[in-house]
Amino acid sequence: MDHVSPCEAEARPYNAVSSRWRALFGGAARKVPLDAGFGCPNRDGALATGGCIFCNARGSGTGLGSRMPLAGQWAYWSQRLRARWGQELALVGYLQAFSNTHGPAARLAAVLRELAALPDMAGLCLATRPDCLDAEKIALLAAFPVKEFWLELGLQSSNPATLARIRRGHDAACFAQAVRTAADAGLKVTAHVMAGLPGETRADWDATVDFVNALPVAGVKFHNVYAAKDTELARMHLAGEAPLPELEEYADFVACALARLRPDVVVHRLHADPAHGELVAPAWAGARRRLHNTIAEVLRVRGVRQGMNRTERT
Repeated sequence: MDHVSPCEAEARPYNAVSSRWRALFGGAARKVPLDAGFGCPNRDGALATGGCIFCNARGSGTGLGSRMPLAGQWAYWSQRLRARWGQELALVGYLQAFSNTHGPAARLAAVLRELAALPDMAGLCLATRPDCLDAEKIALLAAFPVKEFWLELGLQSSNPATLARIRRGHDAACFAQAVRTAADAGLKVTAHVMAGLPGETRADWDATVDFVNALPVAGVKFHNVYAAKDTELARMHLAGEAPLPELEEYADFVACALARLRPDVVVHRLHADPAHGELVAPAWAGARRRLHNTIAEVLRVRGVRQGMNRTERT
């Protein structure tokens, strides 16, 4: 989440999570990255071993899960964040690495007890796969004692051919069922979707946004596709098998998606940020300020407002 002034947040033409959190917590908020040491069924052999073609070896986490307990990670990152942004900063825990409900429910319950004991936690975001949830785990998540809780679920695309191509390991129906079950339990679900996946067209992207619109999804994260070191996608790209979008093309994807997206859906992210040293291509994915400004300019020039071109789906 970008750190922005109240005026900048109000000026955004979409329902930004930063604005929501400023209103909810009475000031700015930042995520505290936490690695609980969970694995992924798409890597540990429960489902497959290769993982999704875009996923790095750390599962987009910090890698601290095997070296530092959650309390130590919380203290380390929260001190750094508040030293930079101020002591009044609201802190939202973020379990991002791999699939944070993978394994037995007892393991999840133990991790949630650790998290509940962390001091001064304003909220929690927990990322996982839709095929790593069941009724017992959803009940544990729904009972977590925090002011703001978001369950983040990876979809990436609603196209079955794309999901097979990126080795996702589940279908869109699995995602839809997980969203409905979680929403019925009172959880706010954030959907992760990726624009520019190999073999996809603009029509595929529009269909994914419409698919998310038709579900009881409360939030969304837009991700640009980039090739990280030691991933299958990097190999494919370097071999000429997987062209990646240009910056202007990605900005167009985001603008069109926001125009179609329900106005009530909270936008948690407009683009992904590669970890230091992992980016192979495209180079623009590592230029965060340029990427942010390009998207903002496209939205301004086109007069895009979230939901302005919403298409009703049943």
